[in-house]
Amino acid sequence: MRVGRHPIQRGETTRSMRQLSGLYVLLALASAPGVLAQSVTSPGGESLLTPGDSIRVTVWRKPEFSGDFVVGPDGTIMHPLYRTVRVAELPWRTAEANIRTFLSQFEETPQFVAEPLVRVAISGEVTRPQVFAVNPRTPLAEAVARAGGATPNGRRDRVRVFRPERDGTRRELVVDLEHPERGLALSPVHSGDQIVIDRRRSFLRDVLVPALTVVGSIASVGLLVERATRGN
Repeated sequence: MRVGRHPIQRGETTRSMRQLSGLYVLLALASAPGVLAQSVTSPGGESLLTPGDSIRVTVWRKPEFSGDFVVGPDGTIMHPLYRTVRVAELPWRTAEANIRTFLSQFEETPQFVAEPLVRVAISGEVTRPQVFAVNPRTPLAEAVARAGGATPNGRRDRVRVFRPERDGTRRELVVDLEHPERGLALSPVHSGDQIVIDRRRSFLRDVLVPALTVVGSIASVGLLVERATRGN
């Protein structure tokens, strides 16, 4: 006797995978060192690097000094050559000057380009849930776009951003991507931001279909009871 297999709906599979991916993103965010540290900004509102962020350095004709390097727990660059260079919780000009001072030991006028990168997590109804590093000048709307944008079921009009504060709490911000010209959509990301795109509610999907499923199940049970009664 062959046992029939219930076909798995493609939409349900995709939704389940997305939910698992979102959970993975949040777990990765929670376990990554320094990501959950408080967001630090300068008096002028500049998002400063914190432990767990990274920095990209390109030095002319010196590949051994070039690359993407993580900011360590003590605020210095985690690399054998840069281990004494502090960049965390400093205005970017100061951090860049520290790198220049270090490189001046090897070349009188070092030619280099340095770029700060802060880590941001995005999950929920988004095409590619992930944790990635972006320039702190990146607008929130662009960060969502880099993750593939919201899915058709995502609420673009109410994107939630959980931003860490100095006291260890998280402040919730609401961003409207439907009207990026107003509100916070064009404001820059901060280190440790968690961007969550909620699922858009649908009367047909979330209310009517489950109700019909329950009614169908009750009807099936009633039919079985009736057949059993007749058999007796």
